[in-house]
Amino acid sequence: MTILARAPLAALLFLISILLVAFQLMFQMLYIGPVPVPVGTVIVLVSLPWLVHVTVTEISPTTAGAAAPVLLWFAAVLVLGMFGPGGDVLLPETWQSLLLLVAGAATGLVAFRRALENLAAAGRGRIVR
Repeated sequence: MTILARAPLAALLFLISILLVAFQLMFQMLYIGPVPVPVGTVIVLVSLPWLVHVTVTEISPTTAGAAAPVLLWFAAVLVLGMFGPGGDVLLPETWQSLLLLVAGAATGLVAFRRALENLAAAGRGRIVR
C-alpha cells in the first residue's frame, strides 16, 4: 500500500485521536453525586493501545508509527487541557488530572513497547501475542 493510499486512514485516525482526547478531558472530572468518577481514565486505557495497534498494523509498521499515537495523545492533552475552548482549563490541578496523565503515559508506553516487540518479532518471522 502506498503512502497516498494510507493518507485518508491516517487523517481519520488523527481526527479520532483528537476527539477521544476531548472526550477523555470532558469526562475526567465527572461526578455522580459527591463521588468523582474519572471516566476519561477508562477511555484512555482502552483507546490508546487500540490506536497504537491500528497505526502499526494498518498505516506505518515502524518505530515512528508506533510512537505517533502516543506523542499525539500527549500533545493533544496538553493543548486541549491547558488551552481549551473559550479559554477553559479542562485539565485542572486535581488528582483526577494526575490520574489521567499517569494512566495515559503508562498505557502508551506499554502499547509502544508491545508494538516494538511485535515489529522485531515480525522481522524475525514470528509475532508475539
